[in-house]
Amino acid sequence: MHVFGLLGNPVGHSLSPPMHEAAYDELELDARYVTFEPDRDALEAAVDGAQALGITGLNVTIPFKQDALACDAVAVDEMATRIGAVNTIDFTGDRVTGHNTDATGALRALRDHDVAFEGARAVVVGAGGAGRAIAFGLADAGATVEIANRTEATAHELADEVPNATGHGLEALESLLVDADVLVNATSVGMEEDATPVPAEALHGDLAVMDAVYRPLETRLLRDAAAVGATTVDGAWMLLYQGVEALELWTGESAPVGAMNEALRARL
Repeated sequence: MHVFGLLGNPVGHSLSPPMHEAAYDELELDARYVTFEPDRDALEAAVDGAQALGITGLNVTIPFKQDALACDAVAVDEMATRIGAVNTIDFTGDRVTGHNTDATGALRALRDHDVAFEGARAVVVGAGGAGRAIAFGLADAGATVEIANRTEATAHELADEVPNATGHGLEALESLLVDADVLVNATSVGMEEDATPVPAEALHGDLAVMDAVYRPLETRLLRDAAAVGATTVDGAWMLLYQGVEALELWTGESAPVGAMNEALRARL
């Protein structure tokens, strides 16, 4: 039996187990997905223990994503190093390797809604962990990236790292969106309250708008975007595809996206 799992603290809220186990059933893979909640200073020991026990792969979530980057046992790939966080650990090769599937997950979520990136102008709101991943992913796919953040200095710092990127404060959003093709909210605004980081009057029908928030699925930003005829992509798509990327990395098989999506949305 293959054992996969999630390292985090806390992890009781995670939607990963039903999503991944639906994939195992569809693939007829003898496997289980287990959540692990080590002490916050015990990541290194947890990874060593997982390797010793023959665990096949682990997802990594708060508060361990940055710690995993510095874990001596893990050889971290280039994208995870650039993003500054590891969310997937693979034990199947000669070395234990660390990856970040958030960037590719975000791109696959957008592509699933017929969004193109080459030559596109993208606006990313937020310069935290999700914003970093999405900004790097969009830039690598050929987009020009405008990063808007509440603390403008942080946006400039990230833009200095991301190719073809520029940093701004949130007050620049209206002007940035006039000619934009893609808008991604990578903040938590809209999760706890019916609020949006983007003025509704700045949105237009030529935009593709993705919100990384998946609870609720229909945020105020997405309602505002739908009202002007924009393409909307809810946060569950990004959550789905980062899990799809991890599964395909671990197993080498094409993930059953439909079954995983159905299981995920059944829990939302």
